Amino acid sequence: MRDLGNNTALSAHPSVSVIVPNYNHARYLRQRIESVLRQTYKDIEVILLDDCSTDESRAIISEFSTDPRVRVVFNEVNSGSTFKQWKKGMGLAHGEYVWVAESDDYADERLLEKLVNVLDEEPEVTFAYCRSFRVAADGRPKGFGDWYLADLDPRRWTADFRADGLRACTETFVHANSVPNASSVVFRRSIYERVGGVDESLIACGDWKLWVLMALEGKIAYLSEPLNSYREHDVTVRTAMGRTGRGAGEHLRMVGWMLERVTPTEAVVERAYEFAAAMWVYPALNRRVPAQVRWGLLRDAIANDPHALRRIMRGLLTVVRLKARKEFRLLRRRLEGRPS
Repeated sequence: MRDLGNNTALSAHPSVSVIVPNYNHARYLRQRIESVLRQTYKDIEVILLDDCSTDESRAIISEFSTDPRVRVVFNEVNSGSTFKQWKKGMGLAHGEYVWVAESDDYADERLLEKLVNVLDEEPEVTFAYCRSFRVAADGRPKGFGDWYLADLDPRRWTADFRADGLRACTETFVHANSVPNASSVVFRRSIYERVGGVDESLIACGDWKLWVLMALEGKIAYLSEPLNSYREHDVTVRTAMGRTGRGAGEHLRMVGWMLERVTPTEAVVERAYEFAAAMWVYPALNRRVPAQVRWGLLRDAIANDPHALRRIMRGLLTVVRLKARKEFRLLRRRLEGRPS
């Protein structure tokens, strides 16, 4: 690890530590860093981490190294994990509050001001987060980030709320990570340390697990104003999960882990496993996914979900039905003399 921190004196105890973990996001990096440095809330330190990027990321990061708020750390060996980078950043942080600002996202300049104000005024709140926009790789808007939560409650994320953490875990977090994007969250460093920090062994669900652990320590706060924008593109962990099944087994294990800590109704438990099935059934049936991954998903499903076999059979029937429909359309086109 090379620390290129500048020699200009920073506040000994900044209120907010902003951690920007980066790997090969040169295309988005300037917008990300500039959206951090332009925050209306000024009492910050910014920790820029690069995990051995092979693109132009390091050169771009170095452009900001003379800013007195910025500390730059370049890894000499790739860590292979987003959450290992989170943990490294937390070890360097001095702030009372922490914002993990992922390097391919960007923010409204008022994000910190709004969320820090909640934490300052409501000490029982362990973390505060805001609504997020989804944007494509080229910046085109794609709607709100909470689209997948509409089946739980179509109105909940349209208005500000405060929630008891245990209740939030029992009613929403048990289904899925109800914080659509980590870059929308500001949390208390003391609570992070109390719960043991982020689980760096996880590939995709480390943030979800962290929000649950912190929520169980008090309350959570939500602002419905969309002050955060997160980017969807081909190399995100989220995209890889949907395409290859990477991390889908983790999702199943997270549901089981949560059910050891909360006691929702049977209906909520069933719906939680239905949510999980949306992640694992398709890759488990997809022959393009390596057989080892598919068998691993099935093992995790059977070990965690009492109705896993029913869900896989339902998935098989859907695949057969869609394939038959496609073959019928092709046959009809041939009979009608149209190109297939």
